[in-house]
Amino acid sequence: MTTFGYFLSSEEHDPKELVRQAKLAEEAGFEALWISDHFHPWLDEQGESSFVWSVIGAISQATSLPVTTAVTCPIIRIHPAIIAQAAATAQILLDGRFRLGVGTGEALNEHILGDQWPPAEERQRMLEEALDVIRELWTGELVTYHGEFYEVDTARLYSLPDQPPPIYVSGFGPKSVELAGRLGDGYIHTAPAADMVEAFHKAGGEGKPCAAGLKVCWAHDEAEGRKTVHRLWPNQGIPGEAAQLLPLPRHFEQLSQLVTEEAATQSTPCGPSPEAHLNAIREYVDAGFDEVYISQIGKDQEGFFEFYSTQILPRLRERH
Repeated sequence: MTTFGYFLSSEEHDPKELVRQAKLAEEAGFEALWISDHFHPWLDEQGESSFVWSVIGAISQATSLPVTTAVTCPIIRIHPAIIAQAAATAQILLDGRFRLGVGTGEALNEHILGDQWPPAEERQRMLEEALDVIRELWTGELVTYHGEFYEVDTARLYSLPDQPPPIYVSGFGPKSVELAGRLGDGYIHTAPAADMVEAFHKAGGEGKPCAAGLKVCWAHDEAEGRKTVHRLWPNQGIPGEAAQLLPLPRHFEQLSQLVTEEAATQSTPCGPSPEAHLNAIREYVDAGFDEVYISQIGKDQEGFFEFYSTQILPRLRERH
């Protein structure tokens, strides 16, 4: 049975609004939450980027839904020992409903303390070592760790949940998917890629959950929705590795000037047609994802939740 959740966009909405949307999502019938973890938005037009751990604490007291970070980068901006403490606290506050989603991050968020931005293979080694640190600290034992990238000196976590949170690992290429299958308790992706699900299973992920997210834009007409997407998320039409390499929102804005409305909305259902939304979501289900998270682009959250509660979620569940 597929889980259908809501994807909270920390880049678009202030922290109080994110908590409000979490409550609206639960009322509308969504079963779980994703929340993005950024220091900067992708574009100044998006306009927000709050500290995700504070927001998770507030959400834990406002809803009964599971929460997953999609995704946290525990390798540069925040030391993995601190992520271990933050995630353990979130798991306690959420009564065991927290999942730590991790990935190798983007220069956009990770360069801010002046650290060098490493190449992809090095970041993958850093992530593997970071997960070792996190899991060792979750044992509650006194930890001293001397690794290639991280040092921990006689550290112990005292506030620990009954069970540590599962760690979901994102992966978009063969090496990162192999790492996710080998080390993750689950897998995260952002496209309906059946080949990536299969690769994750072959790398050791068989029987582990696969989760994916997509953006939509419910609007009163398709043209209105397409304009909203092109204004707020043209960066999703930028191909290649730029998303991992560019350090500032203005750089994404500069490249986004080359992105047409068609390119920005190519994978984003827009407008009021139920079939457009249903078909996009079913691609993820058919690709083998166990959890699918939908994010509404723009300010009309009430219209979106009304639309999904009455016309989308019931029909998705009829099939499953």
